[in-house]
Amino acid sequence: MTENKSTIQTAAGVPERERAVLVAVVRDSQELRQSEEYLDELEFLAETADITTVRRFSQRLPQPSSRIYVGPGKLEEIAAYCEEHAVDVAIFDDELTPAQTRNIERAMPCRILDRTRLILDIFLARAQTAYAKTQVQLAQYEYMLPRLAGLWTHLERQRGGTGTRGGAGEREIETDRRIVRNRISKLKEDLKKIDRQMAVQRSNRGQLVRVALVGYTNVGKSTLMNLIAKSEVFAENKLFATLDPTTRRLRFPAEREIILADTVGFIRNLPKELMDAFRATLEELESADLLVHVADASHPDLLQQITSVETILEELELQHMPRILLLNKWDLLDVPARAELADAFPHAIPVSARTGDGLKRLLEVLENMLLSTQQSQLLIPFEEDGPVLQ
Repeated sequence: MTENKSTIQTAAGVPERERAVLVAVVRDSQELRQSEEYLDELEFLAETADITTVRRFSQRLPQPSSRIYVGPGKLEEIAAYCEEHAVDVAIFDDELTPAQTRNIERAMPCRILDRTRLILDIFLARAQTAYAKTQVQLAQYEYMLPRLAGLWTHLERQRGGTGTRGGAGEREIETDRRIVRNRISKLKEDLKKIDRQMAVQRSNRGQLVRVALVGYTNVGKSTLMNLIAKSEVFAENKLFATLDPTTRRLRFPAEREIILADTVGFIRNLPKELMDAFRATLEELESADLLVHVADASHPDLLQQITSVETILEELELQHMPRILLLNKWDLLDVPARAELADAFPHAIPVSARTGDGLKRLLEVLENMLLSTQQSQLLIPFEEDGPVLQ
């Protein structure tokens, strides 16, 4: 089992970016504009993985084909293009089933990636802490387990000798499955140990109020955190720039402090396996007192991105947690667009992480929240057996 590489080596040893085609099915219930935005996002994912997109293919179908995702004629067209233009990888904008993957691989002259595997590769490249790396490795092995048969399609299938079923390929698959299952068990044990360590670390933070930045990926959370906390959190115009929860202490007047956490960005149709892979970040959300939902006010699909985040929060049973909505990148909007969003989201705070506009109002909201959640520490004598608070 080898890792996918997003670059290849030239004769001179200089890394060269892989070239990819993107493939999507447009459902009958889907608008063409929306499908193009989905492909834009897939291209951005590929760019984040250092893969260059050379062409897009899409086909309108009621549902993706259970055998080959697209229709037979379309798959032949894609394969011919990839052969003629020496394309390195075809990226599909859905998670392919093991059967789809095997059937498509037989027809294609290049490597196959689906959306889930592409995200996993990005996560693996960008994870920094031991917890995030272990979670991503676990997700990768769980993704690979049902797909191992595809690794051995090149081997001859035959019945063995007396009392033996299957040939070398089948035996190798069973060996690989056993190895992967053992690896999954080991990673889960490692995560339990890290869980205990993280629980101790969280308990040592004391009773400070915790605020977590959440939002769709690439909306500017890390840039905003840099501005608020004057920190140096990694911020880049790529998807999933932040993969590990990063925390900073934010001090207000009168020696009041909060813990501010930046978290991995959400994305539409995030598979459950990937959410499990980032339980470290999710635990930061569960222990937060307030969620600051950062949205990209300039994005053409703003409402859908907000809805995607709210859906994931609901799946995490965090829908009742107090939160405020920030409309970031306000500086990119003209006056009519600002007025329209102000009417649509009257309680949102418009901000610009790039210019700093709106930061003062945000800090005032956070400070007021801090004042309303002050905690007191009482020393109650053991001999007091009745009520001591009136």
